[in-house]
Amino acid sequence: MSIRMSAVSQNLMDVPASRVAPFSLIEPVAPAVPAIFASPHSGNYYPAAFQDQLNVPLMDLRRTEDAFVDELFAGVSRMGAVQICGTHGRAYVDLNRDARELDESMFLDGAPRTTGQQSARVKAGLGSLPRVGASGREIYRRKLSRAEGRSRLDHVHDGYHDRLHARLEQFKTRWSDVILIDCHSMPSRQAGRSSLPDIVLGDRFGSSCSPRLTSLVERRFRKLGLSVSRNAPYAGGYTTRRYGRPRHGVHALQIEINRGLYMREDIVEQRPEFLELQQIIEDVAEHVIGLAVSETL
Repeated sequence: MSIRMSAVSQNLMDVPASRVAPFSLIEPVAPAVPAIFASPHSGNYYPAAFQDQLNVPLMDLRRTEDAFVDELFAGVSRMGAVQICGTHGRAYVDLNRDARELDESMFLDGAPRTTGQQSARVKAGLGSLPRVGASGREIYRRKLSRAEGRSRLDHVHDGYHDRLHARLEQFKTRWSDVILIDCHSMPSRQAGRSSLPDIVLGDRFGSSCSPRLTSLVERRFRKLGLSVSRNAPYAGGYTTRRYGRPRHGVHALQIEINRGLYMREDIVEQRPEFLELQQIIEDVAEHVIGLAVSETL
């Protein structure tokens, strides 16, 4: 199978970033259900002007993508769910970070937004505008301007989350409970860990969704032969923290999939096992949607 760099992304490379939509929205082709499947890190669009600034090979940034995750979950629209996918590469703007998680040292003339206390992630170079790539090397050959940073956050970060928020609010006018599945992948190896499970479910330690949702997904993955852990090493990021309000009817669960199950991580290439995993994901998604329409959350 070929390295993932879609024809769409290749054709758009020379188009100004501000003219490329920050997300793709796939509407359901079956009767609508109260479920949204989001993949904020599956985008692979890197504007030419951005690539001109790079201090690392583009592949170093592509290895930070949640490559193919949008394809793994592509069947949900046939089941009545909405799918929203980020289009820009994660290294360009990280949609699963608070827009205020910024490293002020990256900018010539100050950060584009007010920043809070510097978190460990930001200090490590993994804020909403990442400073380092998969190798840990600095992404840029020069500092960014405040205007560059503001343009990315306004168009890409705000554009994606404004639409996601609007769809959730729209669903809430029709249904009392809505499910948001935040779809991610994780490296198969992590420093300090001998092994990782196949699936990590993050529900912010029970605070972002009904326990029925987390338990259902865990049981289904286990029945299909995959190993599962909860909230370790990933408990859920900005998306689950921002939107997960089970007492107000929004149930957000993060699913992390071990990349070793379906791809060659070094060259961002699908393995033959991809199709088998896609079938597993569709089975789990079908059960999630069944819970969504059962009104038993």
